[in-house]
Amino acid sequence: MRTLIGVVAATLLLSTAAFAGQTEGLIKKVDKDALTLTLDDGKSYKLNAETDLDALKPGMDIVIAYDVTNGENVITDMELPDSSAN
Repeated sequence: MRTLIGVVAATLLLSTAAFAGQTEGLIKKVDKDALTLTLDDGKSYKLNAETDLDALKPGMDIVIAYDVTNGENVITDMELPDSSAN
């Protein structure tokens, strides 16, 4: 019985991991009304309401961690370039 529970738990973990991803690219468009961010590869990602949209500018390099929820790429974390490095 323990083996069966372990196998089921491992399967659930693997299936959850398949829905997470990370990507990077240049911001092509920020849609403040739809709360979406589009990268230069054409893929769109959903932002949360607390995101500082004014900090996101087209042409900016960004690294995004996201989950796929209900068919949408939902941003869970992002890293912007360090503005003090310029």
